[in-house]
Amino acid sequence: MKKISLFQKVFNHPSLQGGVGGRLFPSLQGGVGGRLLGLLLFVSLASYANDKTVSSPDGRLQVTIACNDGRATYSVSYDGTEVVKPSALGLVTNLGDFTRGLTMQDKARQMPINKHYQMRTTKCSDITYKANRLQVDFATEKKIPMSVIFQVSDNDVAFCYQLGRGPKDNPKCAIVEREATAFNLPDGTTTFLCPQIKPMTGWERTKPSYEEEYTPDAPMDKPSRYGVGYTFPCLFKTNQTPLPSGGAGGGSWLLISETGVTSQYCGARLSDYKAGTGYTVDYPQQGENNGFGSTTASIMLPGFTPWRTITVGTTLAPIVETTVQFDVVDPLYEPSEQYQPGRYTWSWLVWQDDATNYDDQVKLIDVASDMGFEYCLVDGLWDTQIGYDRIEELAAYAKTKNVKLMLWYNSNGSENDAPQGPRGVMNNSIKRKQDMAWMKRIGVKAIKVDFFGGDKQETMRLYEDILSDANDYGIQCIFHGCTMPRGWERMYPNYVASEAALASENVFFTDYHARKEGFEMAMHPFSRNAVGSFDWGGMMMNRYMSRDNKSRHQRFTGDIFELATAITNQTSVNCVAMYPNNLQDLPQFELDFLRQVPTTWQETRYIDGYPTRYAVIARKATNGKWYVGGINGTDQPMTLTLSLPMLAGKTATYYVDEADKKALKAQQKALKKDPKAKAPYWPTPVMKTLKVDQNGKARVTLQPMGGLVIVE
Repeated sequence: MKKISLFQKVFNHPSLQGGVGGRLFPSLQGGVGGRLLGLLLFVSLASYANDKTVSSPDGRLQVTIACNDGRATYSVSYDGTEVVKPSALGLVTNLGDFTRGLTMQDKARQMPINKHYQMRTTKCSDITYKANRLQVDFATEKKIPMSVIFQVSDNDVAFCYQLGRGPKDNPKCAIVEREATAFNLPDGTTTFLCPQIKPMTGWERTKPSYEEEYTPDAPMDKPSRYGVGYTFPCLFKTNQTPLPSGGAGGGSWLLISETGVTSQYCGARLSDYKAGTGYTVDYPQQGENNGFGSTTASIMLPGFTPWRTITVGTTLAPIVETTVQFDVVDPLYEPSEQYQPGRYTWSWLVWQDDATNYDDQVKLIDVASDMGFEYCLVDGLWDTQIGYDRIEELAAYAKTKNVKLMLWYNSNGSENDAPQGPRGVMNNSIKRKQDMAWMKRIGVKAIKVDFFGGDKQETMRLYEDILSDANDYGIQCIFHGCTMPRGWERMYPNYVASEAALASENVFFTDYHARKEGFEMAMHPFSRNAVGSFDWGGMMMNRYMSRDNKSRHQRFTGDIFELATAITNQTSVNCVAMYPNNLQDLPQFELDFLRQVPTTWQETRYIDGYPTRYAVIARKATNGKWYVGGINGTDQPMTLTLSLPMLAGKTATYYVDEADKKALKAQQKALKKDPKAKAPYWPTPVMKTLKVDQNGKARVTLQPMGGLVIVE
């Protein structure tokens, strides 16, 4: 890192660059100007002397906390380049305003963090977290304390607020009305963001359901689509920025998010960008949860806010590989049993509501059994179209096939108008426990709960209540129509994954989203899936979005693209959207791959990629083998030289989509004759071997909307 002297910091301070400073000090040659400059330097030196800094263990990432004119700020630099400009800190509460009139206490508490833990359901299984922790204490004019706690690891900044009690040990609770926390990014930064939407909109007033479209490579000053900011996580790319010493730094990637949200707080999002301030943390909208519940947070004192996180790197590797969302939280309870990972079949994705009947579910159980999958998900309306008694029969049948059932539930009956049942169960503690006791008795091992109402503390309490009760009955939980997870895999040991994105059902719904599948799936490894397990909803093996696999619109991705998403996408209980016809129409090598594809990983590594264009991710399975998945989200082929040091000198099994020149020529001929012609084309899936050279290099080609899988 290039060192900058304190004098350089002061001399290059904005107050001396033109404007009033420049007019006051046209010369440094003694006289009144010199004496005034000396006085200013003394004041500035005193100001910098009061700043507090904390760096990562490798020294490359540094946070500086300051308090000027009663306002607290922080800034972040990486390799000496400022990646977050001075940005506001503070809270507004019913106890007082912690955004102004603050005094920074002289003494800051600093300590190293060295933490080792193991995970079952995330991108890594064995994690060592090393960071430096700094607690900076502030007080209002009325002596009410607030602390900001920063933990800085080699590529991650995590910080939260602690509110204490007043001088007389009262009050012992508080309402946090809003947060001033800002992220003021360098000029020229580009964005890869998903907009938040207004509440009680969309189908059956179920939004926000966190299923809006990303816009890549956008400028910061472009307003969000619906005018209410962006959902976490938020990905940014900075351009070259000048150093205080006058040099130029390189661009960086930043992923901003939050973690550690429980029933004790609300979830948050980022506001639209405001010049000079940046993005700020926004709390839920009033209309969420059908208007029920507060948009603020109610906490005990002393109490903590959730963690705000910033992951920084000059490549996308730290973004893909970060574990900060788990590093700063701890389990809230012990698992009641050893929960099992696995794969599941799901009728609804292509067969839809009518398939929630006993006979069709038997067919999907049989597919799961034939493939060696562990689970079968019975979707919505089972309470009326199958009934509780026959679900018991179905569970008994599944047991004879060595398959366990998962059941779908509506999360509510009052938050929106989603009609599917069972309704009014998961949001009622008495009925919820009754159904969970019943599920435990008949051997149901997981639930998928849908249609949540937003990010209010009231809704966060519902997530936690469902998870805690489900653990008592040995049940794992997947959430859909929901917010993103916030460290939940570590906090709640029976939590599996969430949707919280524009997922596979939209590929079924419209030709437009089918064509966009590559774009979306090439975004998620760098954003949504980087911070938490992602239930996309299935590797789709039908080539047409229909039961007969011949009608409606086509799937536009190659077969190997779909297989590769088992690796580029991470969740410990993964959906394989297979149907009885696939047992006959898929090549044997694809069936063999799906029968053994893992869902849990020892390690994850970024190999190559660019958000929305392509992604190549490597994961080491718990069986010790490396799996590499690559997908191309564009309409053009791309040839890549991959760096695979873990496979150096080895010959690996190689699955790849290859161009079918004859079929492609026929498609182009048909489209030339009639641009609206139904002229489907898929690349040809093949299995062969790939030699990785002694330097760990391998040259590969990804076809448009095609994929590759490399297995050690």
